[in-house]
Amino acid sequence: MTQAEFVIVANRLPVDRDEDGGWRTSPGGLVTAMEQVMRSVDGAWVGWPGQPDIDVEPFEFDGTRLVPVTLTAEDIEQYYEGFSNDTIWPLYHDVIAAPRYRREWWNAYRRVNRLFATAAADVAAQGATVWVQDYQLQLVPQMLRELRPDLTIGYFHHIPFPAYGLFAQLPWRRQVLEGLLGADVIGFQRVADAGNFARAVRRQLRYETRAGSIRVPTAEGEARTAVVRAFPISIDTAQYEDLARDPDVRARAAEIRASLGNPQRILLGVDRLDYTKGIRHRMKAFGELLQDGRLSVEDVTLVQVASPSRERVETYIQLRDEIELTVGRINGDMDTMGHTAIRYLHQAFPREEMVALFLAADVMLVTALRDGMNLVAKEYVASRVDNRGVLILSEFTGAADELGSAVRVNPHDIEGVKDAIMRGLEMTPAEQSRRMRALRRRVHDHDVQAWSRDFLAALERTRDES
Repeated sequence: MTQAEFVIVANRLPVDRDEDGGWRTSPGGLVTAMEQVMRSVDGAWVGWPGQPDIDVEPFEFDGTRLVPVTLTAEDIEQYYEGFSNDTIWPLYHDVIAAPRYRREWWNAYRRVNRLFATAAADVAAQGATVWVQDYQLQLVPQMLRELRPDLTIGYFHHIPFPAYGLFAQLPWRRQVLEGLLGADVIGFQRVADAGNFARAVRRQLRYETRAGSIRVPTAEGEARTAVVRAFPISIDTAQYEDLARDPDVRARAAEIRASLGNPQRILLGVDRLDYTKGIRHRMKAFGELLQDGRLSVEDVTLVQVASPSRERVETYIQLRDEIELTVGRINGDMDTMGHTAIRYLHQAFPREEMVALFLAADVMLVTALRDGMNLVAKEYVASRVDNRGVLILSEFTGAADELGSAVRVNPHDIEGVKDAIMRGLEMTPAEQSRRMRALRRRVHDHDVQAWSRDFLAALERTRDES
């Protein structure tokens, strides 16, 4: 395989195996975000093909060279399920669940990051640009710089970066910081996350930090500048708008309302089944509104989509049990023969079905306890081409920094969530329209293409200045 001028390095390849043993494009925000970028450049994508212990040769798919990284079942257990998702994920999400620190997981994380770095170094052309994605690969930038100092390296962190008091718990904190500082541009979702990273570097490594940059010592005794700033990610807005105008999708939205008994109002939550998403909090608030008599099951239904996530990790197994017990208890107490309080769907849906749900929903509930961005909030806004609907948005999401016309809530404040739900259900069409128009302007002006252009332009500037 020839070498590429532009390389994406991510935990997963942008494809999944289909039923016939071939490949199909996988769902997900990162794949969508990179789709147009990869079509416009001489690009390659390095990632795990999604199944353990399969050795796949590099191949071309939809105009992009794909470079599979083979991982064993033990690698997946220790590097991915262990260190990435049972150490880093809870630690970086404000320790909502307790992180576990195991040396064998860290050793696997280093080993697998080395595999990704080596694969990227092998496929990158002389002077190429390499863009590393997310928390599973925090050591890759430094490893790649050691292997290929000629490369321009970017790294984007899709999840939050914690305050120093939390990050300092990590036994391998210095190694992680040094790994990230191998990049020329280090991007975060929020200004606060970039600030947290810079403070951790000052406290741990004593490097000089200035507004938006860090001076990183080199092996030659000199220093180079790493750019550190926020690049809030977004969605392909036009794609959601087109689907929302599709007559079949609009007809499906009407079918959804009818299948729920045509309630006066529909509340909607759409999340991965994850303890960071605040699903239990919103269910508690909704259940109390029914118990208090402020809402009736005949008038209002909550639809909760909770797509499967990390189903072999014990914390997630327990979370599913807790949520399903809560749903059963509320429905058992409140349902009538003709109406259900909560329609709970533990499954993933295609994009067309999601847009139909967005159009059917009067109030969108995004009550994450901590979230890097939360693209569902932006997807809902982009889908509301009718300028109707209400977005209730946790202040602890990255989206809250951008979507100022949403109804903001502290998801830990159950009374506040209840009041926000009532406010959303009672909001006049005129206020809905005013708020939604402002939200839609923001999402339209700052779509995923603008995000990638912004980041790659920053990378290009570092190349020109070096």
